[in-house]
Amino acid sequence: MTVTIDQDLKDILNKLDQRFDKLDQRFDKLDQKIDNLQKEIVDLKIGQTEIRGEIKAVDEKLSGQIKTVDEKLSGQIKTLDAKTDQIDKRIGNQEFFNRGIFVGLILLILSSAIKFLGFFPEA
Repeated sequence: MTVTIDQDLKDILNKLDQRFDKLDQRFDKLDQKIDNLQKEIVDLKIGQTEIRGEIKAVDEKLSGQIKTVDEKLSGQIKTLDAKTDQIDKRIGNQEFFNRGIFVGLILLILSSAIKFLGFFPEA
């Protein structure tokens, strides 16, 4: 039993051509999508390099500002140290002076008490 199919060769070739045309259209769409993706990738790379440049610029600015602030603070700390040293000297002098006055007052009170209580005979 043999089955014979009668079809025209032109019809088969037309169908194959139509399918190839559809495949070509799909490949063209894929090529367009790939081209668009490549353009987006290039744009992203450009954006990344710009962002990296901006980050480097910000880092440089911040490091410069940090150095400036550090120098200012160290200068202020040195100034404060010098001022505290001067204040310590002044306080030391004031304490010495206050002790002298306090000792003088105690001696005055004791001598007055001795005089009024009559420990020394009057001449």
